Amino acid sequence: MTNVKLSKEESELVINADVILTKNRIISKVYDLFGELSEEYQNMGPLFPSEVLSIHPKISKGENYQGLPWVMLDHPRSFSNTDSFAVRSFFWWGHFFSCTLLLQGKYKDAYQLPIATYLKNNPEDWWICIAGDPWQHHFEENNFIPYSGDMDVAQLSFIKLAKKIPLHQWDNSFQFFARTFEQFGKMLSTQPVK
Repeated sequence: MTNVKLSKEESELVINADVILTKNRIISKVYDLFGELSEEYQNMGPLFPSEVLSIHPKISKGENYQGLPWVMLDHPRSFSNTDSFAVRSFFWWGHFFSCTLLLQGKYKDAYQLPIATYLKNNPEDWWICIAGDPWQHHFEENNFIPYSGDMDVAQLSFIKLAKKIPLHQWDNSFQFFARTFEQFGKMLSTQPVK
């Protein structure tokens, strides 16, 4: 017989179906939130290139990003082997809501000057990815750091900018995502300083 035993806390949880049922209701509400957001994003008009807006929004979920459940909405989105453009709205259980803009390849080349100009004039509360992997979403110091005005986005192999709010601000999450989405649109339309 194996020696797999449950702790007292685990024994209490394993017989409590309400824990999982509550978790499932919360994940369903995140899906509802992201469904409403995808409609809001689409109603905001042409803030982004038409080629990335033509791809339908996608909501995905998983159970194990660093051991915890997550849900994400990608819209707009376009991914290839060399070029990526995505605005990702992300929920990570126990951590935060975040909204990120990812640009790689031709999209990074096309938008790095407008982004640099926007950030120079609006540096507040932005986080920038410094890691080599654009598919990590945590805000540990080896992945995201607060943006500072002396950073040169052109030197990065990809541009990934983000904002986040804690989950206890759930009631403000829709406004947070909509505002950040709009800021990304303004960022990409900023005219470079001559």
